[in-house]
Amino acid sequence: MPSLADKLKSLGVKVGTSHLPPPPPANHTIDSVVAGSFLSTPRGEAFVAEQIFEKDYLHGKVSHLSSFPLSLISEWATDPRISNLPISKFAFLDTETSGMAGGTGTYAFLIGAARFVDGKFVLQQFFLRDPSEEPAMLEALINFLAPCEALVTFNGKSFDAPLLVTRYSLHGIPVPFKNYAHLDLLPLARRLWRDRLPSRALKHLEEHVLGFTRTSEEVPGYEIPWLYFDYLRTGDARPLGGVFYHNAMDVVAMAALLGHVSELLADPYNGRVEHGLDFIALGKLFEDLGHWDEAARLFERGLELAPSTGSGQGLEEADFGVAVKRLSILQKKRGNMEQALRLWEQASQKGHIYAQIELAKYYEHKLRDVKASIKWARSARREVEQADLPAYIRKHWLNEIDHRLTRLARKAGL
Repeated sequence: MPSLADKLKSLGVKVGTSHLPPPPPANHTIDSVVAGSFLSTPRGEAFVAEQIFEKDYLHGKVSHLSSFPLSLISEWATDPRISNLPISKFAFLDTETSGMAGGTGTYAFLIGAARFVDGKFVLQQFFLRDPSEEPAMLEALINFLAPCEALVTFNGKSFDAPLLVTRYSLHGIPVPFKNYAHLDLLPLARRLWRDRLPSRALKHLEEHVLGFTRTSEEVPGYEIPWLYFDYLRTGDARPLGGVFYHNAMDVVAMAALLGHVSELLADPYNGRVEHGLDFIALGKLFEDLGHWDEAARLFERGLELAPSTGSGQGLEEADFGVAVKRLSILQKKRGNMEQALRLWEQASQKGHIYAQIELAKYYEHKLRDVKASIKWARSARREVEQADLPAYIRKHWLNEIDHRLTRLARKAGL
């Protein structure tokens, strides 16, 4: 005879508990995974984790004990408040969000904010255990930001700050950083390292500029929204430990990067700058700021590094050409063609094509010496023929040089 279980199954009744969803884990809440506390606010409780980085903390090879000379960064950002405020008035902020689209459907479920207190770097992370707690989390952040007058982010002007403004507005809460000075480090990082590094992502800068490698706790940024969605579904906070680590390192890296860049700009010659391209990038920045004498010095320092030495610190032909062009234009602005001519002659002796073409132009147009111009143009053509260049670059140089030689030959009556 069929058993009772068989009869129930035949009626469509499921037997046992295997078909039921697992109950939320009772011992894997966020406070069991991350050390933190519950902060009472006018809008309810918010979970806050805190870490303190002591004065002797090193992030890679960079110390947080920087004097933060911010005058040049303030000038670059066109905001005098940045140089007038002590570093203790700056809040370093980064968010982890439910998506990258922005708008009212995206919210920040983890906000990392840090500031210097008595020389120590105090980091607090505000976590959204449930979307219903968002007003409490936003209120808790207000208390932490209260002593500050400036915000430091990495791509925060485009993403983090507008997102938080939206969240505060939706709940009718005043935006705590509304009138703050805002320094976004991403555009500055692009200015300084876009020609040398393949990526200006914060983690890449951390590794290749600050010398810091994250531990195995790190989780890729693209996984973070899905880890949070899983947490909301299951109640299991264990996978979020890596998200807290990722967020903390982003905030700490911003402070280290700001300290490094501010001291680098204040004194580029103390050994912090090692690569020729970095000197050239600094030269471009100083030139744009109108500091022409210092820009010329930086260009020349970058050009002093021997190209293609194998050390990884010199300039390749294309980079050298760009630097020579920038410096020659700068020297002309300064009324110093003699220095530009000296630079081209030195570079031409090393076989740099761009310098030889510049000399051909100089002798043709400035000195009206057609024979000398032909000599330099022919020398440049020989370098192109001998150099191991991509086909499109070789074609570009040969077309330009042959056009010049044809015109010079007519002038010389050849």
